[in-house]
Amino acid sequence: MNTPSAAQQIRVLIVDDHPLLREGVMAVLANEADVRVVAEASNGREAVEAFRAHRPDIVLMDIQMPEMNGIDAIAGIRSEAPNARIVVLTTYKGDVNALRALRAGAVGYLLKGQLRTELVETIRAVHAGGRRIPAEIATDLAAHLGEDSLSEREIQVLRSVAQGNSNKRVAAQLGVSEETVKAHMKSIVSKLNANDRTHAVTIALRRGILEL
Repeated sequence: MNTPSAAQQIRVLIVDDHPLLREGVMAVLANEADVRVVAEASNGREAVEAFRAHRPDIVLMDIQMPEMNGIDAIAGIRSEAPNARIVVLTTYKGDVNALRALRAGAVGYLLKGQLRTELVETIRAVHAGGRRIPAEIATDLAAHLGEDSLSEREIQVLRSVAQGNSNKRVAAQLGVSEETVKAHMKSIVSKLNANDRTHAVTIALRRGILEL
């Protein structure tokens, strides 16, 4: 069996703020003759710089990172290299996070729990021009197609509510009337098909609209 030359190998950039996760990815890829890790980065800013320096074939990108998150890094890389092939690595199953990543330009989405079983196949498929989205995330995306998304102001209101604030305190924080906050909450509960404000927060956390 012929060993791929360096020019034939799929060159990979790993982006995650946890060193152990990066080491885990490298361990999974270590025995794959056709895949080679060319660089690592610990946040989105470093990811953009590493992409410029190495021009990898595939970027494995975490979402939640300091300094610059993965969504912004995807957008930054794709603005410079529209054909960049980026796979999101995340623990978040929420459809909203997935949608944000895909809209930013990601072509694959992989849950960190699937690394040992799906990583290599995903890298090869995406490198060949395909897209890879786990079935459960695709199902979530389909389930919420056509729904009205929360506005930025509604997300601000819900985030404040999630922190345990009353309508009166939310209003003071955002510089609006208490009646305006109540109107926003009514809209939020309706859009999320929630029973009440607590249920709305639970749904928003599960779907990735809010993050702890």
